[in-house]
Amino acid sequence: MAPALSVITVAIALPFVAAAATPLLHRLIGERTGYAGAAVALASFSLLLTQVGERGAVSFPWVPSLDVAARFYVDGWALLFGLLASGIGVLIFAYSREYMHGDEHLARYYATLLAFMGSILGVAFAADLILVFLFWELTSVASFVLIGHHTDAEASRYSARMAMVVTVGGGLCLLAGLLVLAVAAEPALGARTFDLSAMLANPDAMEAALRERGLFVPALALLGVAAGAKSAQVPLHFWLPNAMVAPTPVSAFLHSATMVKVGVYFVGRLRPLLLSPEWTYLFATVGLLTMTVGAALAVAATDSKQLLAYSTASHLGLMVAAFGFENAYGAEAGSFHLLNHAAFKAALFLVAGIVAHEAGTRHIDSLGGLWRDLPVTAAIAGVTALSMAGIPPFSGFYSKELLFESAYEWAHHAGGLAWLYPAAAVLASVFTVVYSLRFLSMFVGDRAADADPVHRAPSLLVAPPAALAVVTAVVSVAPGVAVDGIVQAAVDATAVGEPEMHVGLPDHVTPPVVMSAISIAGGVAAYGVGGRLRAGVGAATDRDALRANWWYDRLLVGAEAASARAGPAVHDGSLRTYVAGSITAAAALALVGYAASVTALPPATRSVPAAMALVLAVAGVAAVAVMIAPSHVAEVLTVSILGFMVAIFYILASAPDLALTQLVVETLVLLIFLLVIEQLPAFYGDTPRRVLARDAAVSLFVGATVFLTVLLAGREATAEPTAVARYYATEAVPQGGGTNVVNVILVDFRGFDTLGEIVVISVAAISVIVLITMRNRGETQ
Repeated sequence: MAPALSVITVAIALPFVAAAATPLLHRLIGERTGYAGAAVALASFSLLLTQVGERGAVSFPWVPSLDVAARFYVDGWALLFGLLASGIGVLIFAYSREYMHGDEHLARYYATLLAFMGSILGVAFAADLILVFLFWELTSVASFVLIGHHTDAEASRYSARMAMVVTVGGGLCLLAGLLVLAVAAEPALGARTFDLSAMLANPDAMEAALRERGLFVPALALLGVAAGAKSAQVPLHFWLPNAMVAPTPVSAFLHSATMVKVGVYFVGRLRPLLLSPEWTYLFATVGLLTMTVGAALAVAATDSKQLLAYSTASHLGLMVAAFGFENAYGAEAGSFHLLNHAAFKAALFLVAGIVAHEAGTRHIDSLGGLWRDLPVTAAIAGVTALSMAGIPPFSGFYSKELLFESAYEWAHHAGGLAWLYPAAAVLASVFTVVYSLRFLSMFVGDRAADADPVHRAPSLLVAPPAALAVVTAVVSVAPGVAVDGIVQAAVDATAVGEPEMHVGLPDHVTPPVVMSAISIAGGVAAYGVGGRLRAGVGAATDRDALRANWWYDRLLVGAEAASARAGPAVHDGSLRTYVAGSITAAAALALVGYAASVTALPPATRSVPAAMALVLAVAGVAAVAVMIAPSHVAEVLTVSILGFMVAIFYILASAPDLALTQLVVETLVLLIFLLVIEQLPAFYGDTPRRVLARDAAVSLFVGATVFLTVLLAGREATAEPTAVARYYATEAVPQGGGTNVVNVILVDFRGFDTLGEIVVISVAAISVIVLITMRNRGETQ
């Protein structure tokens, strides 16, 4: 059965509608708005749950002339991501009700959080490239507001700006990559389209079209940068740890099932379309590098949220690497770990929030023995941290075992340097065990004698992470339930072929089992020398050139310095400079467009009648005369000669309507200029030679661009009219009621354009009148 369009549309739209109503709702029910948000998330979750097992595309038209539609694609992968975002959203909103108690900006917080969730659901189900980009960018905007929630804190503003710069920069790469896909769709699918579901249904044709045009690697690189920026892959990982300045519920949501998973989700979505050796080298390499670097930085972290943030980057690298490998185990590892990581990481962030809330610190070395005061929280941390470490039989073990299997299979297949992939996976897993045990160290051992008292956490704070810990425990005990319920469907959507997924505890020794044993034993042994290990990692990474933050700051400082130097030259207060810059930029962009779209110039075989050539020659002489005219009156008169020659040219070109319009305009302009000249000074002063040279160069450049434009846009008199011309000619009477096509175009077909032009001219005229009036009153400012 096909998916229900109404259900998917309502599930996505509901959070946005609730976000718009949140300010009013907050006035009515105050802090209980958190429960209303949880109800909205639960409604979206319930609606999506009814679609489990469905697969297909549904849509309704948006811009039919461009084949743009509100098109959604439902399959196991989209449902897994959507259910995680909405399901964990329920717990995040409920947790926020207690955690954000007393905050001054709750209306803004809940409204943005709802819009954030709606954007994530949009990305999950969007199957139109335009829609994908819109929802993708909405996640960046919403996360900017959430990360910078504490607007009075410099660290919040700095981190929010950093996240925006990185993710929006990645969004521009996404836009370019999506346009490349749309261009390739024309030869592959028979028409240029933005339909992602159609592309996914024809992966071979799309790959062939991309390779034939030399666009496969550029598309892969652009989409890879976009996904890497969103999912904090090295070297674009630095914004994620800085984003921990956001309120803890936001961190939990952002790190577990929303923002950072968007990039992973998109990698999984495009995997069947672009899977190739180039794909493997890009994503497996970047993913394992991120997994190792993130895990090493997490080992050296001293702040509990910072540890979890670096851990998130590491696990995102795991998923990206898994999807990078060109075998079925890769799809299984990526899909299953998306579920496992969302459950245990959201719980761990909420646990870190409880500890900070009750103990008053996030410094790991200052904490210990918390199990006595927070026994339930300690139990939650035990289940979820061991799952994060990949210790059997906890859920993270199964997905990490699948990663080992995929890395080993690929290395066995490719040989040579490919054996670095499983080696890197094991090294990163050793670090993972170390930082997971370090997180647990907050709850074991003895408390410091001078430590502040720790209060028992309210049940409303403990319940959400407890629910996630239960999910983790169920998946740990019975992984087949998760596989049969949703993960197998996600694997079917992200894998090539129809792999049958099996997970469970190993019953014999295999290379992946040996890799797991080395990871766990090595991690436990390394934890024993944790102090020296942290010192070593800290010393190795404590260099400016190795810190991405340093490069980001240097880039911003350089950009600010360059702007400060360029500012006085660009903004010198001279209208002449502004006009020169504007028209030069417009001409340059036009030339870039021609270079990208025009393959050859039209043949120079057009003949010009003698009368027309004479008129154009007189116009040229008039143009030269304008430049050397000795007075304002002479300038105006020669400009009028130029205008009247253009009117005669229209007559010779069989366009009497345009000629009449031109004559009227020229006559009015001549009269207005002659009246205004009386108010202008006769002499403005000497103009520097460099300014004159610049103006001459700009004039030649713009004139050449206009000439080229006319050459490219002009058509032979004997050529067949274009489709637009035929439309105007045939529809002028039926739709406009006029036989004069030009008039009908101006007042009917382009009526709003004409109205806009009239408004602009009217505003300009009013401004001129005001300036003249002020001048007559002696006002100069």
